[in-house]
Amino acid sequence: MSELYIQRADWKKEKHMPVIEAPDQVSAGIPFQVKVSIGKEIPHPNTTEHHIAWFDLYFHPEGEKFPLQVGHFTLTGHGESVKGPNQGPLYTHPELAVTLKVNKPGTFHALSFCNIHGLWESERAVSVLMTASAPDREAA
Repeated sequence: MSELYIQRADWKKEKHMPVIEAPDQVSAGIPFQVKVSIGKEIPHPNTTEHHIAWFDLYFHPEGEKFPLQVGHFTLTGHGESVKGPNQGPLYTHPELAVTLKVNKPGTFHALSFCNIHGLWESERAVSVLMTASAPDREAA
């Protein structure tokens, strides 16, 4: 099997890059919002022929062997219609916000898949401020 090819670039110059927006620091056990979008600076086409088909968000807790999947988001509205390509009434936009909480610092990873240009990945670290009321890190 050949090596998996995942592309990376500066999201300000590349329309395929997933952009992760999250606080730099959060409080342990307190919900916060993470937003993932593709084409933040340069919009990605969303046509029947050229579109973002899906994206995934993972959280890799510091010190853990494997990342945890936050979610898989499939985008299926790209102007398809019985009338022909780009004639449909629905076009999804590759952007999502999710609310979650963590007990350990770690790194978010986002993967996006363009039906023409393949896989793209970005990451963003988050630190965690432990509070007296936060669950014990070892118990989590």
